[in-house]
Amino acid sequence: MAAPIRTLCCSVLRQSSRTFSTTCGAQAGQKWRKEHGLSRSGSEYGPLTDLPDWSFADGTPAPPLKGQIRRKQEREVLARRIMMLNSEVDKGMEVWREKQEEARRVEEHKKSLLLKPKGKLLSKKTSKS
Repeated sequence: MAAPIRTLCCSVLRQSSRTFSTTCGAQAGQKWRKEHGLSRSGSEYGPLTDLPDWSFADGTPAPPLKGQIRRKQEREVLARRIMMLNSEVDKGMEVWREKQEEARRVEEHKKSLLLKPKGKLLSKKTSKS
């Protein structure tokens, strides 16, 4: 019974003049904003969201709104995470450099343990140099 209803609905939709879209709609101007280094929407960051909406008549700024405080805290958390990850990368690079230096020292030590030319071979080597 479900199959005939389904085919009926599909045939009705095909015959209707109204079309359905299954793609998600992008906000207007989103691509342009990204290409120009701006936020995806005009309300993510910038003067319209970061600056106070009003100020007192004597010029003192209004107290920050809840959204402004929240965004500031989110940015601080993000900055701390970036600093932590950056320091981890720096430590990793330092460890890598130390390993490379140690490998170089070991290679030089191995070369120094190799047999040295003696007698006629030594005199041939020095005469070529």
